[in-house]
Amino acid sequence: MVAWHRQDFRQSIKVTIVLLIALVLTPFASSHAAENSRPNIILIMADDFGYECVTANGGQSYQTPNLDKLAATGVRVEHCHVQPLCTPTRVQLMTGRYNLRNYLNFGTLVRTETTFGHLFRNAGYTTGICGKWQLGREVDAPQHFGFEESCLWQHTRRPPRYANPGLEYNGIEKDFANGEYGPTLVNDFALDFITRHREQPFFLYYPMILTHSPFQPTPNSIDWDPKTKSEKEQQHVQHFADMTAYADQLVGRVVAKL
Repeated sequence: MVAWHRQDFRQSIKVTIVLLIALVLTPFASSHAAENSRPNIILIMADDFGYECVTANGGQSYQTPNLDKLAATGVRVEHCHVQPLCTPTRVQLMTGRYNLRNYLNFGTLVRTETTFGHLFRNAGYTTGICGKWQLGREVDAPQHFGFEESCLWQHTRRPPRYANPGLEYNGIEKDFANGEYGPTLVNDFALDFITRHREQPFFLYYPMILTHSPFQPTPNSIDWDPKTKSEKEQQHVQHFADMTAYADQLVGRVVAKL
C-alpha cells in the first residue's frame, strides 16, 4: 500500500475538476459588447478530470490539442485547487465560498446562496447553464440561482447521461433513444446559446458531463453502441482516454463557434 501524505494528496487533486478556470478561455466580445466594456464570458468546467490529463500540463497519456492551444494562447491560472469530489467543487466555484461555510449535504446548493449567475444577471447579462447539475431537484433551481436558460443532466431526475440520455431543457424533461450522446447534445445547446446571444453581453456556465464515470464508449470509440440503454453497460477504465479526447473535441467546437 502506498503511503500518502497530506501534501501529496493535495497535489494529486490540484485542479482536478476545474479545467484552468474557463479552460483558459479568454473572454471574447462582440463589437457591441466591446463598446460597452462588457465581454461575453464562457466558463467551462470538466467533471472529475485530472491536472495530468492535459498535455500542456506535462501529461503524456492523453491527447488534448484544443486545450493545449488555449493554454498556449491564453492566461493560465496555475495556483488553485479544488475539492476531491465533483459537486462540492461546483458549489464552491459558483458561490466563491469555501465548502465549510455552505456545503451542507451532497448534491445540494442551499437556496439562500448567491451565485455568479445572480451577479451576471443583475449586471445585465443574459445567463445560461448547460451540462451537469446535481444541485437540487427543484424545477426552478437553475432560474432561482440566476440562470435564465438551461440544458442539464441530473436536474429533476437521474437518467443515463451518455448514450441515449435524459436531459432537462429549462426544466422540461426530454429523453433520447436514437443513439444520441448526452455531452454532444449539451454542447449543441451551448453553441446555439452563443449564436442567439452573441450580440448581447452573455454569461454561459458549462459544467461538462465528461469525464465522470461511468467510463463508457463515446461516439468516436471503436466499440460505440448506439443501442446502449444503461450506464452499467460497456464500463471499462480504458474508455477514459476516449472520453478525454471527446471532451477536448467539444471544447474545440465552442472555440470554433466564437
